[in-house]
Amino acid sequence: MQELLERKKGLRRKVLIVDDEFIEREMLGAMLKELYDIEYAGNGREALEIISKEKIALSLVILDLHMPEMDGYSVLEALKSDNELRRIPVIVLTSEKEAEVKSLQMGAADFISKPYDMPDVIRARVGHAIELAEDTIIIHETERDELTGLFHKEFFFEYGKRIDFLNNNMPMDAIIIDINRFHIVNELYGRSYGDEILKKIGDGIHKLVKESGGLACRFDSNGFYIYIPHNDGLMEALNSQIEKMHESLGDNNISIRMGVYLDDGSGFNMEQRFDRARLACNKLRNSYTTCVDFYNEELHSKELHSERLINDMEKALAEKQFKVFYQPKYKITGDKPVLTSAEALIRWFHPEFGMVSPGEFIPLFEDNGLIQKLDRFVWTEAASQIKRWKDDYGVYIPVSVNVSRVDVFNPMLGCILSDLVNINGFSPEKMLLEITESAYTDNSQEIIDTVNGLRDRGFKIEMDDFGSGYSSLNMLTSLPIDALKLDMKFIRNICNNTKDCRLVEIMIQIARLLEVPVIAEGVETKEQMELLKSIGCDIIQGYYFSKPLPPDEFSKLIK
Repeated sequence: MQELLERKKGLRRKVLIVDDEFIEREMLGAMLKELYDIEYAGNGREALEIISKEKIALSLVILDLHMPEMDGYSVLEALKSDNELRRIPVIVLTSEKEAEVKSLQMGAADFISKPYDMPDVIRARVGHAIELAEDTIIIHETERDELTGLFHKEFFFEYGKRIDFLNNNMPMDAIIIDINRFHIVNELYGRSYGDEILKKIGDGIHKLVKESGGLACRFDSNGFYIYIPHNDGLMEALNSQIEKMHESLGDNNISIRMGVYLDDGSGFNMEQRFDRARLACNKLRNSYTTCVDFYNEELHSKELHSERLINDMEKALAEKQFKVFYQPKYKITGDKPVLTSAEALIRWFHPEFGMVSPGEFIPLFEDNGLIQKLDRFVWTEAASQIKRWKDDYGVYIPVSVNVSRVDVFNPMLGCILSDLVNINGFSPEKMLLEITESAYTDNSQEIIDTVNGLRDRGFKIEMDDFGSGYSSLNMLTSLPIDALKLDMKFIRNICNNTKDCRLVEIMIQIARLLEVPVIAEGVETKEQMELLKSIGCDIIQGYYFSKPLPPDEFSKLIK
């Protein structure tokens, strides 16, 4: 495209005249040589050799239809079948009306009648054909992704809406394709390898659209959108294309997932259909059994429910529908377990839905940033509760509170937490801050700097879900932490699975090297507790001792 733009700034174009009649070639050349650089060919075969060599610089071919060795029709066919050469406009030379029609149907841009007269008309036709072709190419390059040849998303939605309007909103299906872990592919194998993957998937999408109709675009770095007429055989077509794509990729490390919205007559517009296809695609993020999912009523109901929870969050905070419960932690290193601290856990008592699981609303709030407001509420409640217990019983019960990944990147985090402990009159180490191991691996240095700042203020840091974030041992030695909290999935089968037991032993040994205590959560049985104690665990949390309790019931444990 850049070369075409340069030409439009005033550089001379190159024109190839193809005719087996020497005098005819020279006559045309004489008419055009003041405006263009001229090359000549005496037959179709010679013309194709020149076109292949000069395809970048060549702006136009003037082609006689009747020549020996290879006629003009064969040259038109060859140009039309080649993606690189078909962009070069062709003006045919003919004296037959039927030939004019046939050549235009084969892709010719215009024709010049023999015998030649009115040189100004010929020059105008040549100039117009070149200008039109260059403008078309520039538009094509602007609206399409250079790597895959698919539309850019802006043009995709514009043309899709036009399809809906011109075809009276005929049924159209929406498909989203994502490449799993594509950023990892680029990091491991390089950008050029990733580009090859995108090209191959783009080729597969071109074939699907060609067979089914419709249009497609590259939506972002690793995502594609397809908009095609509704077809009852779509599932079969998709499975066939997925199989072909995986064959062309030829690499088990690359996998794709597809979310599909089938037009059911609901009257959704184009964007709404792709919103629903996205829900189906996202559902496959952690699936290893299938790579295609369809939007359905279950997803629709879940979407509506999720949206309702998001919309109700502010009202729930104002009406105190959220309650903070406390699950005790017991130190088990001595002869008898001793209450040592607690974890603050949020509960939502919704007036319509009843008790909403944290596993349901917390991921929603993490996705849209509302988690910061919820965390701030929990921190405030927990700080006040620490003070109340001290006032009522004369002892401090330290409380662990969760610090989400979103919170960690808040530059005011240290000030917010310091203000809370100062207002309630206790030292920072009484409020323990839980940060998940996976948060450290996301942007390790920035989070390490933040955590170091919190520790400088006097806060203690517990690494939550240790064993699930894939920290390197080298990284662990540099992490600023004051306790390791084992992921509860390792505790669940510790008594029945020797591998899980051995893993826990190794993690406890790591904690010993780091000189920090180990907390095990999710402990439900006496056998689990005794086994953990025998292998050196320091602190236990779980239903074996107590479920999470409201403050007044937790107070009985303090008494």
